[in-house]
Amino acid sequence: MSQLTNTVLMIQPYKFGFNPDAAETNSFMQSDGALSLAEREDIAARAAKEFADFTALLRSHNLRVVEIEDTPSPHTPDSIFPNNWISTHADGRVVLYPMEPANRRLERREDVITAVQRAGGQWKREDLSGFEAEEIFLEGTGSLVLDRANQIAYANRSTRMHSKALKRFCEVMNFIPIEFSSLRTGGGQIYHTNVMMAVGEQTSVVCAEVIRNPAERAMVLDALKARQKVVIEMSEAQMDEFAGNMLQLRNDDGQRFWVMSSRAHNALLPEQIAALQHDSTILHTDLDVIERFGGGSARCMLAEIFATK
Repeated sequence: MSQLTNTVLMIQPYKFGFNPDAAETNSFMQSDGALSLAEREDIAARAAKEFADFTALLRSHNLRVVEIEDTPSPHTPDSIFPNNWISTHADGRVVLYPMEPANRRLERREDVITAVQRAGGQWKREDLSGFEAEEIFLEGTGSLVLDRANQIAYANRSTRMHSKALKRFCEVMNFIPIEFSSLRTGGGQIYHTNVMMAVGEQTSVVCAEVIRNPAERAMVLDALKARQKVVIEMSEAQMDEFAGNMLQLRNDDGQRFWVMSSRAHNALLPEQIAALQHDSTILHTDLDVIERFGGGSARCMLAEIFATK
């Protein structure tokens, strides 16, 4: 099974802004509570420009973007991060996920699902969103970092990643779970696995130092290395700059790209950049407003669409 795709879903935001419901468990976000209406409108305009520049960057390198506009109503300030509620798989399935913030559940739209199925040829749904009734959550490829080629799901425990939902995903989709816990200095949770690690075709990036249990840290590193992954370890300070929130893509010409924000790129050391560039080109773009007020970065904005076999 291929690890990389050439097509992504991106949701063009409508009045992007801070989501207080999500902020309760996302320490990467910055509140806009002290800002005026005019300042909030400026944030929305700047985020829209960041989004447009990002999609243009991808398309300029022959990567395909299925771009869908958010709707004015209901207002969904985090809709710019669709990978948390939908994923596609080359066996023809679309998976829908249970979301912790109640207002994020409104992002699940039938027209978006239909567009994704049309783009990738998916024909069957696996709907895990029923776990929301039990207050059990698993927020897509935010909670899961998938090694698709080896059918492994890396999953960091948090209020947004419950073991029961992980088990169901792995049973239904035939993945092997590698579950672990990580904590920020001071004890704060790391809300999504994809802010602390990324898995590519030959290279992986991980903030191993925040996996405080030595046995679990070794388990994750050994699993990555055992599958012929070059492992690039980053610091917690780099993770805080979204250096772990990246995604590898490949266009129709076979060119590979590591996609990330400029903030993430600026946090990487020269030797880390060289390792990533061994088989890929790095694409980065300014996502400062989206990162500060949304608490997510480049990878969070990309829901991969895999064409069916």
